[in-house]
Amino acid sequence: MKNYFFLLALALFLTFQSCKDANANVASTSEIELISPQQVYDAVYSDESVQLVDVRTKEEFVVSHLKGAQNICVTSDDFEQKVKTLDRTQPVYVYCKKGARSANAAKKLREMGFAKVYDMEGGLLLWEENKLETEK
Repeated sequence: MKNYFFLLALALFLTFQSCKDANANVASTSEIELISPQQVYDAVYSDESVQLVDVRTKEEFVVSHLKGAQNICVTSDDFEQKVKTLDRTQPVYVYCKKGARSANAAKKLREMGFAKVYDMEGGLLLWEENKLETEK
C-alpha cells in the first residue's frame, strides 16, 4: 500500500512538473516586447524587410508616419483580415500615437499566432521627442 501511494505521488509530481515546464515555454515565447523608439529605428532602418505597422487611422497616417510603415488601423472592422497578409513567423513592429492602440494591436496579433510582436513605447509622440525622422 505504501508503494502505491509513493508511485501515485511520484506520478502526480512528474505530471505537474511537466505542465509547469510547458507553460513556462509558452509564456516566454508569447510575450509582447515593449521597445524604445531608438530600438525600433535601429531595427527598421537596418533591415528594410521588417514588418512595421502603424495602427492609427488612415487620416493620422497621412499626416505623418514612419518610413516603410504600412497602415492597418486597429480600430477598423477589417483589422484581423488585413494583418493576415503579414508573415506570422517574422517579427512585427507596431506603433500608434501614444501607445494604447499599439498595445491593443500587439495583443490581438499575439492571439492570432504571430511569433514575435514588438510594441513601440510612447508611440509616434516619443519617436518625435527623440528627434527621429518621419514621412508625410
